[in-house]
Order: sequence, then C-alpha cells, then structure tokens
Amino acid sequence: MFSIMIIEDDDVIASSLEDELNKWNYKVHRQTDFNAVLDSFIAIKPQLVLMDIQLPAYNGYHWCQEIRKISEVPIIFISSRTDDMDLVMAIQMGADDYIQKPFQLTVVVAKIQAMLRRTYDFSETENFYSASQVTLKPSELSLIYKEKTVSLTKNELKIIEILFKHKGEYVSKERIMKQLWEDESFIDSNTLAVNIARLRKKLKELDKEDFIATKKGVGYAVME
Repeated sequence: MFSIMIIEDDDVIASSLEDELNKWNYKVHRQTDFNAVLDSFIAIKPQLVLMDIQLPAYNGYHWCQEIRKISEVPIIFISSRTDDMDLVMAIQMGADDYIQKPFQLTVVVAKIQAMLRRTYDFSETENFYSASQVTLKPSELSLIYKEKTVSLTKNELKIIEILFKHKGEYVSKERIMKQLWEDESFIDSNTLAVNIARLRKKLKELDKEDFIATKKGVGYAVME
C-alpha cells in the first residue's frame, strides 16, 4: 500500500484530499504540525508528498529543499498561486509536479497515479485491495497482514476479491455464486461454505479470524 503525506494547512482541502485518497486505498498521513514536517517525513517514509506552498512558519519551498537533502521521493506542489515563476521555483526546488487550486480531485488522483507509476515498480503493487490493514494481492494469490502472508486457492481468491470489491457492505451468497458461475467457476452453496471456512482458517493464521463478517440471511462482508 502506497503511503502519501499531505502537507496542507487548509482543513477543507486537506480533508477532501484525505477522503479521496482513502477511497483509492492509499495510506494517508495528514500533517498538522507544520513546524515538524521533516521529522514526520522521516518517521512516516511516504512514497509521495502533496504539499502546499503557503504554509505556517516555513513555506513549501523550504520543506521541499529539506526533504531533497535526504530523499528523492516524488513531491507534488498544490497551490493557489498562478504566477509562472512559482512553477519555475517549485521545479528548481526539487518538486516533480505542480497543481493549481482550485482543482478537481480526479485530476489530483490521476497525477498521483501517473507519478507513482513512473517512480516505482508496479509489477507487485498495481493490483491490490486493502481493508482493516489486510492486503489482498490477486496476482500473487496471497493475503497479507503486517509481517504475515497466507496463500489462497483460485476459488478462495475469487470469493474474497468479491468481498474486497464491495468492502463495507454485505454480499449475498447468491450474488457471490452468480458471479463465480459467470467466471466459469462452478461453485454451489456447499462449496462456498467450505471455501469461506478455509478462508477464515487462513485469516486466523494472520490473527484476523473475524475479518469476514457474516449476517444470517444477508451474506458476507469485509469491513474497513
């Protein structure tokens, strides 16, 4: 899971960015102590920084320079300034991109994804899901929690992937079976129950035995 650090003193903008990035399963740290930006950066080790130029105490240019002394992590400035010199200054200070306010959240997410794609190897991370600190990597048929990993069968993977895709809501047994039949995985109610039991056993190995919730007569769910 990629970690993104937001350094923005406008609460409304910072909150909207945080909420949107959480929806995309990014791990977000929102900086609130603007005198300790570098200390937080060192502690968090984010894979990308979103930073406003106008900040309390020291401005974004200052913190960009400080970060550049120790890291080449991508830095994207977000600012209401429209002067071309601000863009030039940002690049000279070591920023990788510049987004002017007001902006559309979809544009910010697209720029973040493009930047991460250019900077990091996506062969392992381009397709994953996350909930309650549990990560599902379909390409590796694996579930990960903290330092532990368990392997999944193809049917187990397909079932829990459906639950991850509908995170936070209950998915009926009928809906799961219908989707698996459409994928040519011929699974009936008994087989589904067996696979759910196996998944729970594997989740127990990860110390996440209650990760899959059940509501009688409704279905199964994974919650954030």
